[in-house]
Amino acid sequence: MEKNLRLDRGQIEVVDDRVAEILSKKTGQERLEMVWDSWNFFCQWIEAYVKNIHPEWTQEQIQKEIARRVMYGTK
Repeated sequence: MEKNLRLDRGQIEVVDDRVAEILSKKTGQERLEMVWDSWNFFCQWIEAYVKNIHPEWTQEQIQKEIARRVMYGTK
């Protein structure tokens, strides 16, 4: 039986029941590894993007831009 899922300002994310079941069976370490892998992918993706649009930048400038993008809106 399929249920209706609402996507509006009152609900940011909807997790499918099958996904919730799979995640609930993972250990804490497995969940942390998933988050760590996602974070690493995110940082690598931003780094590749910044290098592509600013090939003249130094690694230090690239790292500062990554930090700026990650920290945006956290003030």
